[in-house]
Amino acid sequence: MVGPPSAFGIDLHLELRGPGLRAGLTDALREAVRTGRLAPSTPLPASRALAADLGVSRNTVVESYAELIAEGWLTARQGSGTRVANRVEPRRAAPEAPTARPDTRRPSHDLLTGSPDLSHFPRTQWLTAARRALTAAPHDALGYGDARGRMELRAALADYLARARGVYAEPERIVICSGFHHGLTLMAQVLRARRVGAVAVEAYGLDLYRDLLTNAGLHTRPLHVDEHGARLADLVRLHEASAVLMTPAHQYPTGVALSPERRTAAVDWARATGGLILEDDYDGEFRYDRQPVGALQGLDPQRVVYFGSVSKSLAPGVRLGWMVP
Repeated sequence: MVGPPSAFGIDLHLELRGPGLRAGLTDALREAVRTGRLAPSTPLPASRALAADLGVSRNTVVESYAELIAEGWLTARQGSGTRVANRVEPRRAAPEAPTARPDTRRPSHDLLTGSPDLSHFPRTQWLTAARRALTAAPHDALGYGDARGRMELRAALADYLARARGVYAEPERIVICSGFHHGLTLMAQVLRARRVGAVAVEAYGLDLYRDLLTNAGLHTRPLHVDEHGARLADLVRLHEASAVLMTPAHQYPTGVALSPERRTAAVDWARATGGLILEDDYDGEFRYDRQPVGALQGLDPQRVVYFGSVSKSLAPGVRLGWMVP
């Protein structure tokens, strides 16, 4: 049962249990105070108001209040009504002092892999763009909309991906995700439904994605990597694999890019076997030692599923990614 917001100041859920109404109300109020749902000094409704709201007699509420006042859970003063008592928490034993003080100094440089410099997030530009978009957005933009994402976003992405990454992507083919992990989860469901037996995955990479595919009911096979990227000759020998997860632009963690010859070999494999290439365009926008290479998807959009996100170019917390099936 829920008390009246005007009396409580908040909505309070009370479950009346026990052998009788008075005992049930008493237990419910006591538990609400004990767990902190009713904070100290919170005013309780008048007995008449609470009785009417709960559908019980006023005497039931009066007797329940009286018992809790006697126990010290509530207080009652002339002119201020009934309130939750300001109870003193019991003292807890002090924890034993550690033998050595932990080093709480922050490192001068964070060299963890996969972590962008979050201090460079363009807060001012982001706020300006968000305000402009929200002001111009029609009311229906706040509804459920297309499950693939807003058409405005997909159209902007199609233009960007074609210009910056050489991806062939019509807006209708783009699916907005909350990141690469989400997109790969969706694709794993599709592969499982298509009865794909095994997926080849680069031997050096994140266990997270191999586990994701395995948990979806797919077998994974290691695809070894050398200084030229994934070894496509090994892929040809993996006859049970009809899909392959690759990072052609920047293999993690070795950092190598897939060589031109192997890029062609990957597409040839997909065409000859009817296989599917899952392209994780990890760090595809960033290059410090050579010119950026375009996405593999541009060589054969019908055989390559392209994944991207803003986890490195903006921040992982934005939770924005896309898939081009």
